[in-house]
Amino acid sequence: MTEATHPPALEPAELLWRDSVPESARFGDVYFSRKDGLAESRYVFIEPNALPDRFARMPSGSHFVIAETGFGTGLNFLATWAEWRKQHKPGDNTVLHFVSVERYPVTQQDLRKALALWPELAALARELIADYPPLIQGTHRICFDGGRVRLTLCFGDVLGALRNLTFKADAWFLDGFDPSHNPEMWSDEVIQCVRMHSKPGTTLATFTSAGGIRRSLEASGFTLTKLPGFGHKREMLAGKRDSQLPSPDAEFDKTVGIIGAGIAGTLLARNLAERGIPVLLIDQADSPGAAASGNPQGALYAKLGIEYNAQAELAATALSFSQRYYRPWQSDFWHPTGLLQLATTEQEVTRQQRFRERNRYPESFLIPVEAARASELAGIAIESPGLWFPESGWLEPARACERLSSHALIETMFNHRVAQIEPLNGHWRIRNEDGDCRTVNRLVIACGHQTGEVAPVSGELRLKPIRGQVSCLPESGLNLPDTVICGSKYLNPANHGQAVTGATFDLKSNNPLPTRESHQENVEELFRMLPSLNTGELPEPGSLTGRVAFRCTTHDYQPVAGELYTESGEAVEGVFLFTGLGSKGLVWAPLLAEYLADRITGQPTCLPQYLAQRVETRRLYRKRIS
Repeated sequence: MTEATHPPALEPAELLWRDSVPESARFGDVYFSRKDGLAESRYVFIEPNALPDRFARMPSGSHFVIAETGFGTGLNFLATWAEWRKQHKPGDNTVLHFVSVERYPVTQQDLRKALALWPELAALARELIADYPPLIQGTHRICFDGGRVRLTLCFGDVLGALRNLTFKADAWFLDGFDPSHNPEMWSDEVIQCVRMHSKPGTTLATFTSAGGIRRSLEASGFTLTKLPGFGHKREMLAGKRDSQLPSPDAEFDKTVGIIGAGIAGTLLARNLAERGIPVLLIDQADSPGAAASGNPQGALYAKLGIEYNAQAELAATALSFSQRYYRPWQSDFWHPTGLLQLATTEQEVTRQQRFRERNRYPESFLIPVEAARASELAGIAIESPGLWFPESGWLEPARACERLSSHALIETMFNHRVAQIEPLNGHWRIRNEDGDCRTVNRLVIACGHQTGEVAPVSGELRLKPIRGQVSCLPESGLNLPDTVICGSKYLNPANHGQAVTGATFDLKSNNPLPTRESHQENVEELFRMLPSLNTGELPEPGSLTGRVAFRCTTHDYQPVAGELYTESGEAVEGVFLFTGLGSKGLVWAPLLAEYLADRITGQPTCLPQYLAQRVETRRLYRKRIS
């Protein structure tokens, strides 16, 4: 098999008992103790960084950042999380960020095996194991405790990760393999990145006391102290960048206004509210999810590129994050039935063959299947091979918007058409058509293709609406699948007696009403793709119901999330855009809402810089500004 230049799947580490370590240890293996690992985590990292006392002094609404080199089995993270819980009870709106890098991650199975040794951490370990991301190269964000604990887990090289992440640490756990076996992790370049990501007063602790490491840290501005090592270790190091501990981050207590209550706006509103930030959610409709997010069913689907480049990494990361994000809503609006992406044309057969040759994703994320296996999964006869996404499925988007916008810190204003946005003494005043005004500290514009009409800039933003009509097929008389099926059209399993298929891609039509011609296009193309659906005659297009929505797309068909700039390159202070999600909003929106909430609150961001550049707003102007 031909390997991709940057293969998405990583080679997992082998998990070994510490007392079986060979004399020539192999870099990448993970060694752990049968009994003293938790005591070691507390002794080497938690106590020298004075975390219990510092956690206790954190004010409500602030955040604390710990960075780690070497995630291993996650024991340091769990020990820190447990200590955090002792000091911070639910409801205090304080956030713990834990940023960790691991080049050779363990499998979920090995993670479960290792963490079973510490029953006192069992409850936290179950959450980590359940949400442990697939072993795909890149940066993964996992949220715990209702968003009060955020783990940014980077699978890849430590130097590359630290150069691309955006955060300032309050404390460092310099962990990982012994310097003699892994000098790259302890290089001068890595130590310089540690300093770059440190505040005045940031502390660190490490199990090693090697002279070269000590000199490099001292040269980077850290004052070090030798301490007795743990167990057989003679010495370890603790340090501080300056003499004083960093001041706690100020509480972000500003109100954020969001214009647009579709899936993007409601996900961002919920994200901010769960961080303790009040939100004013505004929409011109009379309820959330009334526009492009109002379809009765929507597939959680991303089409991954043949090459594992930045675009493919962003799509894979977003799909994985969205699957984790929606999981708690399974009994409500989320239906994880799995999803089949079929190769129903010669062009797609060739594309998927190249994709299989170039990529090797973890089976928990994606499995290539032949037609026979696809038929078993879908419960109907399928004539094409495809790709199986076992953790994917479909949502009820309008219901999702309704649920997400229901929170004590989210104030909603419907039937409120924005007529003017203007700056006012460092704030933003929003005026509707009736002249009523509301003032917010930060503003996010998330109203799809109307974003350009509302944004307080004079330049033209390259956003365009594309009409899409879905058709609702009656369950009776059709042989409908058990899973979502995507190809030239998509089809969802039945829900309340009908299944949604579509959607058309009408570049030139602005007709807001369903048409017979669009129904006919949906039905004919669907039955060409899946002839086994028909148990009698094709549904008469004129008898079908459906819905029209206008997707908002960009010139490069990539989403937009970030600060707003003028055409001349000046930042519009306190204003952000969240739009251009196209037909993949259900996949893009959870991760980009997380990223925007990070940016708005000044917390560590979940996207590395090279992915953040792909969604930034300045590219919307015809003349690119730098």
